[in-house]
Amino acid sequence: MCKRKSYPSDVSDDEWAFCAPYLTLMTDDAPQRDYPLRDVFDALRWLVCSSQDLIRRF
Repeated sequence: MCKRKSYPSDVSDDEWAFCAPYLTLMTDDAPQRDYPLRDVFDALRWLVCSSQDLIRRF
């Protein structure tokens, strides 16, 4: 998988170290996981941040 562009909303390493133990219910090699959990978490955080920005604009 190629490295994706980073965004300002991405979690820092320290934030990820705090959140990861609460989010990792499956092992990293679980067959159900198609994308790295940190990328999914970053995407959700981006959606929240961008929707809040949209709400502030209108």
